[in-house]
Amino acid sequence: MKHKRKKMSAGSAAPTSRKKVISGNHAVSYGAMLSRVQVVSAYPITPQTQIVEMLSKLCGSGQLKAKFIKVESEHSAMAACIGASIAGTRAFTATSSQGLALMHELIHWAANARLPIVMADVNRAMGPGWSIWTDQNDSLSQRDTGWLQLYCESNQEVLDTVIQSFKIAEKIYLPVMVVLDAFVLSHTSEPVDLPNIKLVDKYLPPFKPKIKLDLQDPHSFGGLTTPEHNFELKYKMQVAMAEGVRAAKKADQDFKKVFGRNYGIIEPYRCQEAEIILVTSGTITSTSRDVIDELRKKKQKIGLLKIRMFRPFPAQDVIKVLRRAKKVAVIDRNISYGVGGIFCQEIKAAFGNEKKQPSIFGFITGLGGRDVTPETIMEIVTHTKKNKYPKQPIIWIGLKK
Repeated sequence: MKHKRKKMSAGSAAPTSRKKVISGNHAVSYGAMLSRVQVVSAYPITPQTQIVEMLSKLCGSGQLKAKFIKVESEHSAMAACIGASIAGTRAFTATSSQGLALMHELIHWAANARLPIVMADVNRAMGPGWSIWTDQNDSLSQRDTGWLQLYCESNQEVLDTVIQSFKIAEKIYLPVMVVLDAFVLSHTSEPVDLPNIKLVDKYLPPFKPKIKLDLQDPHSFGGLTTPEHNFELKYKMQVAMAEGVRAAKKADQDFKKVFGRNYGIIEPYRCQEAEIILVTSGTITSTSRDVIDELRKKKQKIGLLKIRMFRPFPAQDVIKVLRRAKKVAVIDRNISYGVGGIFCQEIKAAFGNEKKQPSIFGFITGLGGRDVTPETIMEIVTHTKKNKYPKQPIIWIGLKK
């Protein structure tokens, strides 16, 4: 089902913005251009290819004054971004699925080197079976690498999140992954407000790194670190990651002051007095909102919590919303094999030793791009209403009999 755009308050759009009908992939491209990235390292992979194709055109036309580096693999794409970021430039790349997996070694390197790289990942199922359709296992397989992860619902949110991500990354010196659903967003077009570059410059000034490669002031990057110091480096990285929650909130609030719209790191929807709350991410959120609206018309006490930030996981923000409910239904478009849905496990862990906890139901649906319809969401709601507690750790929805 087609997602909804984030509503804007009357008169909130910047008067110097312009509206353009673009795909989610091109929303990424324009977001990178408006952020004045200086280096784009690119290797094409479906369904991400249009992102780097558009950036190539923008560089070729002179609209984006950046170095466009064509490489032979995703591993090399991240290596080029690492080198560019160490040299003090604003670096960007994009990937999907197997390409993200091929980057894995250097994804660790970028985070541990504290480099503020931004990368878009167009969620695509991991193979085999070979697939180009969406689920979240590619991005979530990188959840322990030290990258912040932000999951988008609409094309407008995609563009805005790319810009916000550079603001966050350059504040805490950790890389950020902007995540969007394959095809449901990447290849679907909708009207998007493109802000005037001068407003973006006001929000996102030029990158001025504290330390960079400099022949006049030499430093070592990524050298051998003995146990005497390595432990403390990991501690500082965790401190920075924890700071990511506050940095993301501030970047989002500042964005609203300049552009008139924002998203939050989580978004409660009609959760007041809700006895059941659905937890979603990505485009499943939009379909779920429609179902919530229909059920609310029937006086059913049901709400929705959209999780936009997955890393760092905003545990206290999530608990504050969900603790008021009797039941929570977590809808995962992913699976940690042998455990269950990944968002569900994070929420269960967040509640930890909380005295008041709702019954948490873990649903998995939509893997490999299987369509998630209003009927799918209604089946999840019906199951949750009918059972006081979950009878199994994984509740599969939409399997063919």
